[in-house]
Amino acid sequence: MAEALEIRDLCVAVAGKEILRKFSLTIRPGEVHALMGPNGSGKSTLAYTLMGHPGYKVTCGEVWYKGQNILNLPPDERSQMGIFLAFQYPVSIPGVSVANFLRTALNARRRARGEGDGNGQTSKPKSISIPEFRKLMREKMKLLQIDESFAGRYVNEGFSGGEKKRVEILQMAMLQPEMAILDETDSGLDIDALRQVSEGINRLMGPHMGVLLITHYQRLLDYIKPHFVHVLLSGRVVESGGPDFAKELEVRGYDWIRAKYGEPLKDEE
Repeated sequence: MAEALEIRDLCVAVAGKEILRKFSLTIRPGEVHALMGPNGSGKSTLAYTLMGHPGYKVTCGEVWYKGQNILNLPPDERSQMGIFLAFQYPVSIPGVSVANFLRTALNARRRARGEGDGNGQTSKPKSISIPEFRKLMREKMKLLQIDESFAGRYVNEGFSGGEKKRVEILQMAMLQPEMAILDETDSGLDIDALRQVSEGINRLMGPHMGVLLITHYQRLLDYIKPHFVHVLLSGRVVESGGPDFAKELEVRGYDWIRAKYGEPLKDEE
């Protein structure tokens, strides 16, 4: 059963500098939360902290999911619980095909959850068979309108920005997470690539998956409709609203929020 992700008064420091300051947010199944804010406000810090990046030190607070504080768990165990992170800058993995990467990830998830044991009586879960995997991968590629030739290419090697982001969404489709964190998925995409990636995300969303959508710009939210929009400033949520709040931010920028909360004004990039 899908459960809410509860972030309670989370404080995070990077290289000794405090970035997140008592950040709190609850994301329930079926909800899409857009997190916006100026550069340096802590958006990506939150994403990496939630997945357990060792470079981010939690100094206070808790993150509860499925009955436990996940801050005590390594990244692989958080993933096995159903949390997924789509990176802002996906890395290349030369020599590893997309198909092999996805099958390895899927089998690791199945083993951790005790799935795929065939008759339900054996104690050792079975890896997904190659024919079953190929069938599943083709179904997901068709759903996301991704050419099957991608399966034989090395992960992100020579991929365009749009292709990298579409492979991230393919990973999400294969792993079927219950909580998806999308870190600036629109970064580096032209209009056509943005539309394609957004359409893929929309096809995967549903009542059993919560989504944290991190973005700088309202344009992504023209395609993916959030239920809630939050503004992060200096490591804390200072303003929240509905879907139309993002359009207001697009028009007014962030300086009025900085002024409201006594933060120094800065030129936006």
